[in-house]
Amino acid sequence: MSSKSELFQFSKVFEIGSFQVNPDGKLRWKDLADLFQEVAWRHADSADFGRILQEANQMWVLSRFEIKCEDLPSWGDQVEIFTAGRGVEGLFAFREFLMLGDKGKTLAAGMSSWLLLDSQSKKIIAPEKALPDHLFKINSKPAWIPERHRLKSLEKSAIGVKVRASDLDLQNHVNNTSYIRWVEDFIQEEGLKIKSLSINYLAECFLGDQVDFFIKRLDSELQILGQVGEKKVFSAVVKI
Repeated sequence: MSSKSELFQFSKVFEIGSFQVNPDGKLRWKDLADLFQEVAWRHADSADFGRILQEANQMWVLSRFEIKCEDLPSWGDQVEIFTAGRGVEGLFAFREFLMLGDKGKTLAAGMSSWLLLDSQSKKIIAPEKALPDHLFKINSKPAWIPERHRLKSLEKSAIGVKVRASDLDLQNHVNNTSYIRWVEDFIQEEGLKIKSLSINYLAECFLGDQVDFFIKRLDSELQILGQVGEKKVFSAVVKI
């Protein structure tokens, strides 16, 4: 996990609020992911490729997200979150994140891969048609690439979730951090703690959908697959 913040392109300072912490007083993983993506949005907007994409009927869709954590911040802590475009390979654009705490201590890091879609037709658009080369070097991929899951032999769990209005985003489908909240809730209700999280987004989820969980427990890993009927909508691999 690199702490070389000078290698990043953009940063913003946040104070952890009381509404962002769990009963232990530590930042929730869902809120950590929200902060990472808020910084990504601010960076995109600062370089005129944020809101302008909406005007062009284009949208970013998160495909895979990995987060590694050394120490979650507490209520009232000030953190600085850094981000940078990390290149493009094929149809995927990569973005990295770094969270630093007091005296530059590395708290968490993340890597994400994204697809650019036409918001009406949902067809994939080649990233180089929208991305400035000085922020996302075309045909240059990072050393850290989020994992593609291939989960097998999972058993259906009695636990699942029904998609509620509070789960939805601007596009009227489930926000990607809502999936992280579902996973985090399940992990905490099992009395476990997350060390790292890898999630693949496989298909859209909508209001009223019943998402069933299929789970496999290993010694230090939990594998989760979310399905709506026969449709696989997300998968997660959690180090515990």
